[in-house]
Formats: sequence, structure tokens, C-alpha cells
Amino acid sequence: MTEKIDLKLDHAFQDVPIVPLIQADDPTVAIATANALQEGGLHVVEVVLRTDAAVDCMEAIVNETSGIIVGAGTVLTDDQAEQVLSRGAQFIVSPGLVDSVAQYCLERSVPIFAGTMTAGEVQRAYALGLRTVKFFPAKLAGGVPMLKALSSVFRDMRFMPTGGISADNLHEFLAMPSVVACGGSWLTPAKAIEQGDFETVTRLAKEAVAVANNGRKAGN
Repeated sequence: MTEKIDLKLDHAFQDVPIVPLIQADDPTVAIATANALQEGGLHVVEVVLRTDAAVDCMEAIVNETSGIIVGAGTVLTDDQAEQVLSRGAQFIVSPGLVDSVAQYCLERSVPIFAGTMTAGEVQRAYALGLRTVKFFPAKLAGGVPMLKALSSVFRDMRFMPTGGISADNLHEFLAMPSVVACGGSWLTPAKAIEQGDFETVTRLAKEAVAVANNGRKAGN
């Protein structure tokens, strides 16, 4: 079984190929963060399962916002995949490649971005039927040069680099035709969110959108 393109998500990435990560343990804060990102022009978010209340935060964003595509990140097991999907997740992101989690999502036509960092992992993902994978941790795994090498071999694979992406190198990754989007936490700095400074989140989002627009032009 080969993954089917999710048109809504694909169109969102064509508009703005950036996926900010939200880590929160308070649904109210999670909603405010998502709204600030949306105000800055970002309409896809990944809520990472790194706090005890992460699933509640994700569900709150799903139910209390409009026009935002909400995914769950740091999904490690089939049970977690089932849980987040039952609570409204529209796509799943994993730090690594686990066959059973990938197959669970493929069987349900749920977009999954499974983490890969080597040619062997990308080939395994390809054999499972995945055509879009996460490249993680992008900077430590070799960055743009490594992605260029992988893209030359796996010509119909697309990648979502995450890990070490910042405003400084975002344009380099987005200039690559094989990159569908970039994920990162630089858009949601913990200190600003702890202080309730959501204006900073919106400003960073706007800056990233501008960089993304220029980066895509450079790649054409």
C-alpha cells in the first residue's frame, strides 16, 4: 500500500511550507500559541507529545480554533497513534520509523511523517509505501548536503526536515525541490510563551513566511 496525497495538507504546504512545533501543558496556552502562529500566516501546527497534557492541548486546538490543520508529533506507538487520531489529529509525525505505526496510518489513509536520517531508513520507508518522510535531526544528520544525496537516489521521495532548522538556514532547505516543508520549534520560543508574549510568536511566524516565499523562489 502506497500513501495517498492528502490534498488539504499538500495545498497548505504549497502555500506555506512550514510546520511549527507546539509544546504545551496548558490547553489555554496551546490555543493562544496556535492563534498567534495563524495570525502570522502559519496554518499547520504539530503538537508534540512531550508533556502529560499534550493530547488535551492538541484536542483543544482542534476544537477551539478554525482553519488550522493540527497534527500530533513525537508519536512512538500504535496506541499513541490511535489515541491522537481519536482526539482529532489530522496527521502524525514520529521521530523514527516504526513499521507498525507507518502501516497503521497507511491503512487509514492518515498522513504520517516518519523520521529517517539514513539511506537505509529512507529505503525502508519507501518499501513500506511512504513517499514523504521526516528528515530528523536534520542538522546533525548532514543537513542540506545529506538531503541532496538522498534526493538524488530516492527521486520520488519528499522530505520534511526538522531538528536544527532556524530562520538562518530555513531558506537553504526550502530551496530544495524534494523538501515539502520544514518543521521547527524556533517559532515557538519557550521563554516568550511562558511570559505570554504571543506577539513574538506572530512576528517570528511572519518572518518565517517571508523567508519561505523567498526560499521557494530561489529553488525555482
